[in-house]
Amino acid sequence: MAATVHVIARWLAKPGKDEELRVVLTALIPPSRREIGCYQYDLLRNPADPRDFCFVERWEDDKAFEQHSATAHVKAALSQSQPLIEGAPDVRTYWIL
Repeated sequence: MAATVHVIARWLAKPGKDEELRVVLTALIPPSRREIGCYQYDLLRNPADPRDFCFVERWEDDKAFEQHSATAHVKAALSQSQPLIEGAPDVRTYWIL
């Protein structure tokens, strides 16, 4: 049986690039929420560090998350964010026990 997949994806903007990154990341929200298998797709921002962004996502199963990761809007955001972020996004997947 497929398990619901919970995803935490953290992005850290370079100094002075947080607003540019916010624009790139918020553009992901509408198309991602319309995807089949998307139950939750929320972008959070750390009030103590405005460079720290985190997506909290919930997908029907691994296949839905894999399909999301392969979409044009995700690929575009990854490309656009490269000069704006420190390192790569930290994406972790979890299942409820």
